[in-house]
Amino acid sequence: MQQENRKTRSLILLNLSIVLFSFAGLFGKWIDLPSMSLIFYRVLFSSMALGLFMLVTRMPFRVGGMRDAGLLVLGGILTAANWVSVFKAIQISTVGIGVITFSTFPLFVTFLEPLILYTKLRMKNVIIAVIIIIGVLITVPELSMDNNIVRGILVGMISPVAYALLSIVNKGLRDRLNGTQISFYEQLVVLVLLAPFALTAGVQPTMRDVGLLIIFGVVTTAVAHTVYISCLKDVSAQFAGVCTSMETVYSIVFSMILLEEIPYFREVIGAAVITAAVIFAQISETKDSR
Repeated sequence: MQQENRKTRSLILLNLSIVLFSFAGLFGKWIDLPSMSLIFYRVLFSSMALGLFMLVTRMPFRVGGMRDAGLLVLGGILTAANWVSVFKAIQISTVGIGVITFSTFPLFVTFLEPLILYTKLRMKNVIIAVIIIIGVLITVPELSMDNNIVRGILVGMISPVAYALLSIVNKGLRDRLNGTQISFYEQLVVLVLLAPFALTAGVQPTMRDVGLLIIFGVVTTAVAHTVYISCLKDVSAQFAGVCTSMETVYSIVFSMILLEEIPYFREVIGAAVITAAVIFAQISETKDSR
């Protein structure tokens, strides 16, 4: 019973983190900064919030041995690659291309986790991942083989691979470190990697931008990533990857409400397919834990 309650709690928190993730695209429209600067300031405020939380709660800053330190650096590099790839793909092509390429990552998680962590490849997750990919493809506008579109797809495909590997790295770290520690150090790595690009861009955020960046960094980054990583102790990276596909659905809903971007019919159908697949996955996962 205790294990079942813990699993249910993790599922609730997992969905909460995904809802928070889905606001990222909105902040990308609200804040007028180059992508490198946007990500840099996002991580700056996020890592400051995480560091302050660790100080107040007297959480140890010291991590394990060189192996964990190396995995944290790798996680930071993968985080940077994921975020930069998404924003760059959007800049080169369209928002739709950026979203579609990122949303294919559950397929990579499903096949990479068994190879790297030697977990069992569950055919159910394979089928659900394929259904999600179909749902995401339905939401994409008609594609032409324009050079910008092709380049956008090629650049954007770095994101799902990086995020899939990041989920697996964090799954391994979660056995020894808590979500706050992992998020803090990985985001410090991102901060160091992007600082040379952001600080030489010659563009400074306005006071309005700073206010939005604080919310962006603290709520949708620090809180969301900490909660998400914490859930990986009780759910597999495959399952978490499947659920994160709901970010596409939530983004469509929030953009419709807050940006008055009315979705096309195909987006509604695609969102319905993704939602049905994820609901099935979560019900199935809850039954498996009993």
